[in-house]
Amino acid sequence: MSYIECNDLSLGYDGKSIISGLNIKINKGDYLCILGENGVGKSTLIKTLLGLQSPIDGKIVFDDGLKQYEIGYLPQQTRIQQEFPATVWEVVLTGTLKKEKWNLFYSKQQKELAKSKLEELGIWNLRKKSYRNLSGGQQQRVLLARALCATTKVILLDEPVTGLDPIVTKEFYKLLKQINKKGITVIMVSHDMSVVEYASHVLFLSREKTYFTEKKSNMTDEMWIDVISKGVVQC
Repeated sequence: MSYIECNDLSLGYDGKSIISGLNIKINKGDYLCILGENGVGKSTLIKTLLGLQSPIDGKIVFDDGLKQYEIGYLPQQTRIQQEFPATVWEVVLTGTLKKEKWNLFYSKQQKELAKSKLEELGIWNLRKKSYRNLSGGQQQRVLLARALCATTKVILLDEPVTGLDPIVTKEFYKLLKQINKKGITVIMVSHDMSVVEYASHVLFLSREKTYFTEKKSNMTDEMWIDVISKGVVQC
């Protein structure tokens, strides 16, 4: 069974499709990289997977024990978010809040979960620091820890390395691969083709064609030419 299955999915706004006839399956342990130029529906697909937007046509099926609210989400950062006046501990704790249940105070179990994710990502020592005073790479690790507090199954990341230098970017990709090897499904939207090295599946969106394939080695010459011509790859 698949965690997420999109059947003849059409997405867009005001009844006008950006993506149509999308059929993909995302299974436990997959690492899916979603590529494509701006305006082809990547953000629309993310919103739909998160339940923030309804499809125009077709359907999304969540199965194999996955509920939609169990998807951990790391969004693109805005300037306001980067300047958020809270400690690292406070930011990560919010990831323990279940959407179907809310309590006034954090439980011991929630605090232990937040601590374990901070330790797992090597940032427990930053817990008392202000989030806005961290480097870009540190902020992304904090947001990743927050997202991991919300899930043990699927994490969805939207352009997570934007603005990071190449060394920090590579470290972040390696960290995600380690998380993926532990059984968590990774879905990442990116303009950076180097991430394909770590992916098990690739979804390429464009206005003319859509490709969904397993592994980079399975992409045909035609697919790669299309990817390069759309400006996803800098050659």
